[in-house]
Amino acid sequence: MRISTNTIFDMGSRQIGELQSDLVKTQQQISTNRRILTPADDPVAAAGALGMDQAISINDQFTVNRQNAKSALSEEESILQSVTNLLQDLKTLTVNAGNAALDDGQRKILANDLRGRYDELLGLANSRDGNGSHIFGGYQTGSAPFSKSATGVLYGADQGQRMLQVAASRQMAISDSGISVFENNRTGNGRFVNSAAAANTGSGLVSMGAVTDSAQLTGRNYEIKFAIDATTGATTYDVNQITPALSLSIGTPYVSGQSISFDGMRIEVTGTPANGDVFKVDPSTDQSIFKTLDNLLNTLSTPVSGSGGQTKLTNGLNAANINLDNALDNVTAVRTTIGSRLKEIDNLDSTGADLKVQYAQTLSTLQDIDQVEAYSRFTQQQITLEAARQSFIKISGLSLFNMLS
Repeated sequence: MRISTNTIFDMGSRQIGELQSDLVKTQQQISTNRRILTPADDPVAAAGALGMDQAISINDQFTVNRQNAKSALSEEESILQSVTNLLQDLKTLTVNAGNAALDDGQRKILANDLRGRYDELLGLANSRDGNGSHIFGGYQTGSAPFSKSATGVLYGADQGQRMLQVAASRQMAISDSGISVFENNRTGNGRFVNSAAAANTGSGLVSMGAVTDSAQLTGRNYEIKFAIDATTGATTYDVNQITPALSLSIGTPYVSGQSISFDGMRIEVTGTPANGDVFKVDPSTDQSIFKTLDNLLNTLSTPVSGSGGQTKLTNGLNAANINLDNALDNVTAVRTTIGSRLKEIDNLDSTGADLKVQYAQTLSTLQDIDQVEAYSRFTQQQITLEAARQSFIKISGLSLFNMLS
């Protein structure tokens, strides 16, 4: 078989070129530590590696989201810690205001202190985060949620909770609305609230009361009306349902501190109610902490005259103290949910870190080289290429004229 010189050169150069190309590819694999340089190298593994890259990117974004969520919740928790401290100070002020030794002037001093705390609480309710957004504004973060008016403090935002995706299947609230923190404070004991009528002149004090049978609660309004027999001086009381009108008891003898029970509720009245004095029993409602402070300011600013005035002061302070307790409980409940969310973020961070390691291992399995195999192959290809070069030189130098010389 005759092989032309052109064929020898073509075959030799092509083979050497292929060997050089294989060597360069192996060198690139070693330098990048990647087995797959193009999808053509291993289509299935390349597709898997692309999916792993996306999973790692998404996991990294969730990590950033959790950091942002933790920052937002930590800021809110810090504000609510200040709110808690302020409400505790207000409870101390309320207790101090009940000191019978204080006169009207001293109570006005306490009222002035209360006005300062009032403004401080309003400032906390309108707090901004590091981005300038109002923390308790729901979705409306651009303007202050609380504002003063002639009738008190008004809430002008919504009840939304801003959400952030912190894991593949978990969206987390990173804020709480001003409604849930400052407005949704139940009055009284949470089921009903007792109060003395403004026209009362006696020294009767009403307790917070308790529920004895929740199944009997009607959610209706009642009044307990006292009467004093002009002849015997005996004090009795009637219990009446307001709407629809219904008399529950008539002429029951009154004993100070003795329980008055009806429709699943128990109430105590102590002291000496005057003839015609009335105590109201109404269903509990949600009341703004600012409304509670407005009522407390009014109580402290009202001059006290005689035993009747002292009784009104005591009843007013008792009501304020109960509602401040409820506000504290509500803030504590919100802080508890924040703590739970922060704890969940820590757990998700731990899970995310584990996932990142797993994804990295899977990605390495799909696309990284076996270094021992790659180095061995590179050495073999070098030797093969060199042998091809040397053999090509020998073959290309053969000629019939060399044999005749």
